[in-house]
Amino acid sequence: MRLPDTSLSREGRDTLWLLCVLTLSILPHMTRLPLWCAAGAAGAIVWRAQIAWKDGALPPRWVLITSLIVSVALTLWTFNSLFGREAGITLVTLLAGLKTLELRARRDAFVITSLGFFLILTQFLYSQSLPIAALMLVVLMGWLTALVLAQRPTGRPSIWSAAKVAGRSVLMGLPVMLALYVLFPRLGPLWSVPSDAGQHTGLSDKITLGNVANLAQDDSVAMRIRFWGAVPKARDMYFRGPVLDVFDGSTWQTRASLPGLMSIDDSTPLRASGSALKYQLTLEPNKIAAIPLLEGTLAASPTPPATEPQIRRDGLNWVANHPLTERSQLDAQAWQGVKHGPTQANGTLNLWLQLPMGFTPRTRQWAHDFRLQPYLQNADESTLSNAVLQHIRQSSYRYTLSPGGGDKDDKDKPQRDAIDHFWVDSKAGFCEHFATAYVVIMRAMGVPARVVTGFQGAELNPVDGLYVVRNSDAHAWAEYWQAGEGWTRVDPTAAVAPERIDHPRQIFRNLDASKNVASQINATLWGPLRAYMNAGDHRWNVWVLQYSRNKQMALLKDWGVASPDWVDLIRLCGGVLVGVSMMGLVWLWWTRPRSPKTPWHKPLMSVHKALASAGIPAPDSSPAPAAALSWISAINRTKRTLAQDAIQARLIASLQQLDALRYAPQSSNPRQIKRDRIQIVSSISQLAKQWRTTLS
Repeated sequence: MRLPDTSLSREGRDTLWLLCVLTLSILPHMTRLPLWCAAGAAGAIVWRAQIAWKDGALPPRWVLITSLIVSVALTLWTFNSLFGREAGITLVTLLAGLKTLELRARRDAFVITSLGFFLILTQFLYSQSLPIAALMLVVLMGWLTALVLAQRPTGRPSIWSAAKVAGRSVLMGLPVMLALYVLFPRLGPLWSVPSDAGQHTGLSDKITLGNVANLAQDDSVAMRIRFWGAVPKARDMYFRGPVLDVFDGSTWQTRASLPGLMSIDDSTPLRASGSALKYQLTLEPNKIAAIPLLEGTLAASPTPPATEPQIRRDGLNWVANHPLTERSQLDAQAWQGVKHGPTQANGTLNLWLQLPMGFTPRTRQWAHDFRLQPYLQNADESTLSNAVLQHIRQSSYRYTLSPGGGDKDDKDKPQRDAIDHFWVDSKAGFCEHFATAYVVIMRAMGVPARVVTGFQGAELNPVDGLYVVRNSDAHAWAEYWQAGEGWTRVDPTAAVAPERIDHPRQIFRNLDASKNVASQINATLWGPLRAYMNAGDHRWNVWVLQYSRNKQMALLKDWGVASPDWVDLIRLCGGVLVGVSMMGLVWLWWTRPRSPKTPWHKPLMSVHKALASAGIPAPDSSPAPAAALSWISAINRTKRTLAQDAIQARLIASLQQLDALRYAPQSSNPRQIKRDRIQIVSSISQLAKQWRTTLS
């Protein structure tokens, strides 16, 4: 066949396809790779594409060897090692790019394809999100198509035809893939997000002014909540994280994170009132042990059948037995009227009065002067707190994501005056500024107080009914101790920006300096799509990524296994694989190539069996069933008795009639031919029996 004229050779076209798929395989890594690695890999691919387009010559071997040595040296210089995740992926990316520059034979294409499949796996070391999985599925089909093209060296098969073959192969392997996914024993967190990758809520057991404000720029999902029944108002959605007790002048930290400090016995009985609010929380990995549950949560446990993480309650705070590096799902109950902490003053409360010497002098002086006002000299804790909040409302304080100021920009100086600058000078800050300044003022006035971090507010996704908490919902508030009540929550931010508490999403949009008509239109178009994407991402996380060993065991129980273990999984998985393999063998046998059978095959086979059973040697030159004329020649060559001579003539005559009937004109009556054929075959069978009788 004549191939269509084209300016691009078959080799050039296949090479460009290979390079396009390799580019897609590397693309998600580009932001994580060192700049020199990304530039080198891109340069090698572009260079090889130019060679393929022009059918040019490949670079000499010394260029490749030199590039390889330089790449290894730069990797060692960048990571101080050739081992590990980052160094390994860097080397694989460079090797794949350099290998394209010596792509001249099918074996080279196979090597690049193998590297491409490995690059697909490396993507999931960083992210297992639904978009990445969808992209890698496209890349997988691209590599399989390239593999099919490499297996067809002759002619010019189209890429589409190779893609269809690859698609059929994937569909054929789909049952085995599903069986392995459902039944293959999980010896560990096979589908968990790697411990050094994945999302991070940004919460920590320490805080420096500016951290929460920076976190508020991150719009990624921190957790999702499904309420069973009543839903609290937005102003009541405080998700309590680490409580920061210790202030060293620039950083607030939890006592548990500082070695050598006396631990605090917070065993005071909790006092709950009202009805319980039930909810289910799906928490993204946060790399800390603190679990930000709804404030007032008194009961929580992993959602069955999961048994991890193991969590415990410390006062109103919840902590896991280890930092959360995997996505976790919890069932919990909260009471909004919970009181906690001692109701009477004791020595322990002095721990929440401590302030470092030499820091925040102007704020402390302001608190001292403020406390000397006549109406506050004998005021209780609640009155002092309300007075500070009233001052915030009336003194032109402003809520902003970009407070600036202080010594923040000077890395060599401690932030001694960060709170002073906010409280006395700029009066513009984020929630962390209001919360930390409030705690310093309350302590300076002799009232125990502490900073609480976590999240505040949530956004309803109308697609799946889940409330989504994002990293931008990170918040800081405060607690002060009140005689007869214990610890009391207060949110100084609400005094200056109540809309931050009631409508957190709206205030962030209003604070966006780049807001314009175009961005509003874009938000209107993007909102519904984003809701569907979030709902799909949640289902992907729960149904696929969180399919664990516990869920496997629960599935076996549903199938009737009383006490399932990993041995049952192996047996069932092996049985499924054997069953699928047997089905494959049956399918191969059923679809095996067969020679076409005519209507004469069956009658000729009957004649063949009858004459062979009569003792007449079958014709050697003809496959079964032999033709009638071949049997005539075989009969003539056979030694016969006198009785067989009389049968021979009639047998040969019948065979000649059968042969003449087989090649009768097409215009003959088919029904008559069929009747005559049956009669002749029956006659030959009778004569064969007579022939066999004469032998005995």
